[in-house]
Amino acid sequence: MSTPVSLAPALLRIGPHTVTPPVVLAPMAGITNAPFRTLCREFSGGKGLFVSEMITTRALVERNEKTMQLIHFDATEKPRSIQLYGVDPATVGKAVRMIAEEGLADHIDLNFGCPVPKVTRKGGGSALPYKRNLLRAILREAVSGAGDLPVTMKMRKGIDDDHITYLDAGRIAVEEGVTAIALHGRTAAQHYGGTADWDAIARLKEHVPEIPVLGNGDIWSAQDALRMVRETGCDGVVVGRGCLGRPWLFADLVAAFEGRTEDIARPSLREVADVMVRHATLLGEWIENGEAARRVTVEGGGGRRVGESKGVVDFRKHVAWYLKGFAVGSEMRKRLAITSSLAELRAGLDELDLDQPWPTGADGPRGRTSGNNRVVLPDGWLKDPYDCAGVGEEAELDTSGG
Repeated sequence: MSTPVSLAPALLRIGPHTVTPPVVLAPMAGITNAPFRTLCREFSGGKGLFVSEMITTRALVERNEKTMQLIHFDATEKPRSIQLYGVDPATVGKAVRMIAEEGLADHIDLNFGCPVPKVTRKGGGSALPYKRNLLRAILREAVSGAGDLPVTMKMRKGIDDDHITYLDAGRIAVEEGVTAIALHGRTAAQHYGGTADWDAIARLKEHVPEIPVLGNGDIWSAQDALRMVRETGCDGVVVGRGCLGRPWLFADLVAAFEGRTEDIARPSLREVADVMVRHATLLGEWIENGEAARRVTVEGGGGRRVGESKGVVDFRKHVAWYLKGFAVGSEMRKRLAITSSLAELRAGLDELDLDQPWPTGADGPRGRTSGNNRVVLPDGWLKDPYDCAGVGEEAELDTSGG
């Protein structure tokens, strides 16, 4: 039996919400939808904070059909947490007021960390904090429009090593009433390559002691999370790629922060396969509900639900993450990655040696690892860190989910 070990901080306050242990699921496009959040929350025993995938403010204000589905929360999700992306202060303000007035969420996180070209070329995501006055204007509109809802932000160190912005951005956030800040210890140019700079997280914590600072980057295990808190003094952790194909990582994180450091999940392939089928099932049900329970007749299949087929197709990108490290042949991996029904997925999994134990090394890095990319920016973006002329509604993305 493990001996409980006290570890501070035991809880994190996000406005009126207490997050204990101080663990947050990072928003990930196409990943952290309601089904995946449900799985992670179940493994955590309902503890922690689980944020939606990125919602664009323009799409929300225009009530885009896909976006309105993405902001659907399960009845058990409390607090309900939405991450917003926006470039135009007026549009961000409208979106935040819509959320507050219509009771669509309990917490709003603003995305200033996304490094993908379609976001940064509009001046959004990790490009935006370089424009200090624009950042301030967006934060002011968001905090003002949110009323009693807490507003937080997630950002990176900067655009590249020559354009570091996180300390200035942190101070602006404090001055404008942001409740907490999460810092990914990489620049936009690094994308997900190299090693996250945890020293930057420590410097930000020292720079803005007034509000909680959460650390993000290279948390592949519960022990990594404890080490980040210990080494940086941050108030909590944000976990992204480490939980891809491993929603049970949140059970490990809860155990670790509660002092049960030996209670680490090591599921067999049989247990992993069961989670895979449940994940695909939840995706199908979510899509089915979003499409108003429409039905199609599948030739020879007698009316398979639209949701099931689309759910299994959407699940395909998760297959390699779940099976990482297990002895599964390349042909079977390919076959499982092109399944189109729950029965087909289950049958394929049942052909595997399901008694395989959790493989050595499967707790390590997963997901994207690309780095040293040129950051795509609007023309002249770097000429003046304060001038934000020309940024308006036309710079907003009209689709959500990254």
